[in-house]
Order: sequence, then structure tokens, then C-alpha cells
Amino acid sequence: MSLPFDQRDGWIWFNGQLVPWKEAKLHVLSHGLHYASSVFEGERAYGGVIFKSREHSERFRRSAQILDFEIPYSVEELDAAKALVVEKNGNPDVYVRPVAWRGSEMMAVAAQHAKVHVAIAVWPWPSMFDINEKMKGIRLDIAEYRRPDPQTAPAASKAAGLYMICTISKHAAERKGYADAMMLDWQGRVAECTGANIFFTRDGALHTPIADCFLDGITRRTVIDLAQRRGWEVVERRIMPDELPTFNECFICGTGAEVTPVSEIGPYTFRPGNISRTLVEDYAAEVQPRARAAA
Repeated sequence: MSLPFDQRDGWIWFNGQLVPWKEAKLHVLSHGLHYASSVFEGERAYGGVIFKSREHSERFRRSAQILDFEIPYSVEELDAAKALVVEKNGNPDVYVRPVAWRGSEMMAVAAQHAKVHVAIAVWPWPSMFDINEKMKGIRLDIAEYRRPDPQTAPAASKAAGLYMICTISKHAAERKGYADAMMLDWQGRVAECTGANIFFTRDGALHTPIADCFLDGITRRTVIDLAQRRGWEVVERRIMPDELPTFNECFICGTGAEVTPVSEIGPYTFRPGNISRTLVEDYAAEVQPRARAAA
């Protein structure tokens, strides 16, 4: 088992100051722990440069506003803090985790006057697989839990509480030998995976679910842009599970997954092919700061 996250060395940005990793603590009666009044981001630095840092900071602040609290730092301040943490920890290729939560001043459902805390941590997280391993494709289960009706949950926020059913679903999938699980939405339509968006291909076009009850991921938008640069049609629409046998390729995408082809979803099989490979390579080039500078 890897070293627990609370026992690592390094620096964490905590409420405006760099503090030693092991000293970045919160009280057990923090509202964010008891009532999920917490939002976060998942980002990556490649070569010391955080990919689409500003877009993530903007979404971070929007997520908090949806949960009815304000992050007490501007987008520019958050971007600078993230860059500082990456530099201070001395590793140019890391995962970046900003998180904000309500503190311990109030302990009830209502917590309008609780202080909002913000922390930023980074840790090494290399690409999940090299290109040849990725092209074998991963296997997905079909989750029992579904993404909720957006009228019942703040689906447009990257809110911690929305990931509870993702953890349950991923644990269940891994116990069965799968890498992850595909989730349906509350109406039984294809939605996303537990921490990544999903795409399918048919007749040279890409098909992906409409992101109205789950996050319209920053990586998702990047993949759509990359596909359109190639002149490929991208169709955002409702996808029913009974359509899965009609697709040729499937891949998932997200900050952690990057672009990862899929070979199975439950009883359905796919053959990772040219479109998946091209987007794996295009995304890898897109996130590299030298490639972006030359574009």
C-alpha cells in the first residue's frame, strides 16, 4: 500500500500560506466533513505548467457559489497559488487538488457564518498507461447507482457529496475485476463513469451524452475541440444502453484518465481503433507546455 496522504512530505497551500504537508489539518467538527459543504478540482501540471489552470479556477469558484458559499480568493490568486505549490514541491508533473470547505464555526445544516477554508495540494501522478497499454482498452462495469435528476442535486458543481455514489460504484466494479463503472442517469440513459466522461464512435463520428446531470468536464471540452480540429463530427445527445452494440469504439476522458480507450462495458465489447489512438496522441500533445507554446 502506498504511503498514506497525511504522512507525506512536501508543502500545501492552506488559507493563503504554505505549510508543511503534515501540518495541514482541519477540525473533526468541520461542516464540510459532516454536511458535504465542500468543492474541489482535479488538475494536472505537465512540465511545471498546469493545464487550463484558469478554467479550473473559474469552475472552482462557480462550484462554491452553487453550494452557496464564496471562495475568498480571486481566479488570479488561485492560479498563482497553484503555480507556487507546484514549484515549491519540486515536481513538474503532478496532480493538483484545490479544495474548499466550510469550517467549524457552526455545526448544523445551516452554516452561513462558517469560515470558508481553501487548500491546494499536489502529488505525483504519472499517466495511467503508455500508448500501447492504453490501446488494449479498459473494462467497465455498469453501475447500480445513477446520476441524479439535476433538480435534486447541484449537478453543475464539482461538489464532494456528488462523489459518494461514485466511490461505491467504483469499489463494486473493482471487486468484479473491472477498472471502473459506467453510470446511467436517473432516466436510464448513458451518463458518465465515476470520475470521467465517456465517448463512443460510429461511422467516423463521435457521440457523447449531453452533460446536464453531470459535469461538462474540462477534458471533455478539450477532446471535443481536438476532434473538431480533425474535422470529425461530434454529436452531443441522449444515448440509451441498448445502442451500445452499434458503436465501434469507446473511450473515457478526464484529468486522471486523460484519454483512455475502453474494450468492454458489461456484456458489450469495443475495439479501440484509429479515432481513439489519434485522440490519445492529440491530447498528450495538447497538454504539453512546449506544444501549446508552439501552437
